[in-house]
Amino acid sequence: MNANVNAHERTTTSGPATHALVAGGGIGGLAAALSLARRGHRVTVLERAEAFTEIGAGIQLAPNAFHALDRLGVGPAVRERAVFTAELRFMDGVTGETVATLPLTERYRRRFAGPYAVVHRADLYQPLLSACRAADGIELVTGAAVRAYAQQPSAVTVSTADGRSFTGDLLVGADGIRSAVRAQLVGDGAPRVCGHTIYRSVIPIGKVPEELRWNAVTLWAGPRWHFVHYVIGGGKYLNLAATLDDGAREPVAGRPAPRDLVHERFRELRGPARRLLHLGEEWREWVLCDRDPVDVWTDGRVTLLGDAAHPMLQYAAQGACQSLEDAVVLGELLGDATADDVPARLEKYNAERRERTARTQLLAREMGERLYHPAGEAARARNAMLRSLGEHDLYEHMAWLHGARPFCEETA
Repeated sequence: MNANVNAHERTTTSGPATHALVAGGGIGGLAAALSLARRGHRVTVLERAEAFTEIGAGIQLAPNAFHALDRLGVGPAVRERAVFTAELRFMDGVTGETVATLPLTERYRRRFAGPYAVVHRADLYQPLLSACRAADGIELVTGAAVRAYAQQPSAVTVSTADGRSFTGDLLVGADGIRSAVRAQLVGDGAPRVCGHTIYRSVIPIGKVPEELRWNAVTLWAGPRWHFVHYVIGGGKYLNLAATLDDGAREPVAGRPAPRDLVHERFRELRGPARRLLHLGEEWREWVLCDRDPVDVWTDGRVTLLGDAAHPMLQYAAQGACQSLEDAVVLGELLGDATADDVPARLEKYNAERRERTARTQLLAREMGERLYHPAGEAARARNAMLRSLGEHDLYEHMAWLHGARPFCEETA
């Protein structure tokens, strides 16, 4: 299909389906495209890069993500690639003591009607991409960086950096934390730099001593730093992520970092954690950013999704999960929509999603401050609090997040 043809003019008159433009071909953008196409809408995905690829390393998927993936029809494909984690393990990175563990096996799965798993980002992305490529109603366009949009009473037109334009019945801004669509719709400036630097490395599991190949998402918490590791890639790799509250003020994304720098910055690590850190070779660094929650991310025929709508820090492990939920809810609310219905349906989508996503954004910030990085007496109080919680207590604390199915229909 010729991407330069005015897509709005190709809309058929045989049914109520709309034509959606999606800015951004990441996890959220592809999920949105798939959700809309499965309900009969046509979708054009505009990706700024020259290929549809996903960079990054490990990602955690709670049951709410699998609920969404099942609604999108790709749950089985993601499960085939996932590592089903036996427990979440919280360690004191200074003393080496186990503070708390949360079993993720049968009782957890019954409680939340689904598993907890870890995957390489590509193992989530590829099933979504394959499903989009197999869908008749989805057009994937590369090298199309959306720069601006203009609304007419019955349509919306976007312009791209290379001078092309695309017209549809609605626009979904899924173009990330530095979204051009958000810049025009919300206008709240640059993301908030939170002052934490994260270093990531992925190593072959063959480099890891047998006694350290734990089937657990393990977090070592220290004063103003923490270190997380878990197996990904179907058991072929170990994901390492070390985060330092260093007051960084300039955003960085994926810059190579010397091994010696990483070792020096986390010199307080001891025991197994230090052994694992020293196995990492090709380190990259990011400076973490998020945004304050906003109540309104929809205007007429334009709306936002995922990191463009509610970017959050990593500490609740819910960024991708919430994007997948967004995609399902958006598709369900637009299920039988005509072009005339779009503005009202998008307002409803915004209303359905804003409270839950804002709560998750703020939870992620709070976890970084209160759980991951305290020092001295605050760290001891944290340890005592976590030790006081039994398995049932921990499940109850996370029920609203992991167990929710915030969708509009009872059946897929």
